[in-house]
Amino acid sequence: MDARFYDGVTARSHPAEAEVDGETLRIVADEREFLWSLKDVSVEVEADQARVSNRRQPDARLVLPIGDWTPLVGDQLNERVKARRHREWWLIGGLTATAVGVVLFITVGVPALSGPVARATPVSMEERMGDNINAQMSTLFPACKNPAGQRILDQLGDRIAARADTPFDIRVRAVDAPMVNAFATPGGRIMITGELIQEAESPDELAAVIAHEIAHVEQRHVMQAVWRNFGIGMLLDLVVGGGTGAGQQAVILAGQASELSYSRSAETEADARGQALLHAGGLSSEGMAPFFERLAGKGERSGVDEATEFMNSHPDSARRARVARAAARPGRSALTAEEWRTVRQTCAVEDSENPVERLRRRFGLGDNEARPNKSPEVRPDGQ
Repeated sequence: MDARFYDGVTARSHPAEAEVDGETLRIVADEREFLWSLKDVSVEVEADQARVSNRRQPDARLVLPIGDWTPLVGDQLNERVKARRHREWWLIGGLTATAVGVVLFITVGVPALSGPVARATPVSMEERMGDNINAQMSTLFPACKNPAGQRILDQLGDRIAARADTPFDIRVRAVDAPMVNAFATPGGRIMITGELIQEAESPDELAAVIAHEIAHVEQRHVMQAVWRNFGIGMLLDLVVGGGTGAGQQAVILAGQASELSYSRSAETEADARGQALLHAGGLSSEGMAPFFERLAGKGERSGVDEATEFMNSHPDSARRARVARAAARPGRSALTAEEWRTVRQTCAVEDSENPVERLRRRFGLGDNEARPNKSPEVRPDGQ
């Protein structure tokens, strides 16, 4: 038998003889005897060589031709290897089934549970969470400094919210943010960006957006989004052994409420409920469809455009516009012409101020050199 034994102490190999005695592999090298239990033995095959090792002596090796090893152990070790592989496949199958179960719970179970959990959340708890989130977000999105415009927005929000079935004190705030967006945070706070106010072409369009966000608050969609993200964070913690810090992640996710997406069904529900709130207050709901149409852009829609709706968290804007137009009713204008002009000035900026200067002003960045003293030129009527 052309076998070589490495004792794991030195790099030198030793001529060896090996035999199997019952459940033991007996190795004799340089007049030394090594007894390895077959249950501790593992074999790696490289080319025509069998490399035999013992888990209790991991540095030792017996190397011999595969043609000598196979008859040496017969079916005894082969059966043991098959049993071990069988257990490994069961382990792989179990881990795969567990992973599939976790994915299904995250994608199906957590969203399904978020609704009941959101509705069961105490109002006082949601309000405290909302206060914390608003304090964080006020740093990123400061309120626009126009008390007159802000007062009108408050009054408009109060008129629409009066018809909503919600325990929360709805407050609408115009904020300085470089995006066309509006979002609700836990506890009934609604933020409307200055860019969205400029994008709206009529007070009825702005009222439709506010009504839509109030509907999210009424239906507890905001808390559903928070709990959905919190639940996913907790599950990820369990999977990776707590390394992500779910508690901290939950606060971060909740604090980034503007990025908490709603399901397509929640958005559709908020569209319909928002129009119903406008109708109940005698206001026109004809502003929702034009706003969505501009978001969708102009031009013919393709089959690809239709298909992408299923990949987005929000329903397709063009489709929302069609549904909103079918349900639209005439009514009073949300604001007078004078009120609308004042609201349009709520977040107005200087004509000369580019986006970089805007960010510097907001976060106090840039040099401290004295700047020329000139009167700010405010854009008339938001143009």
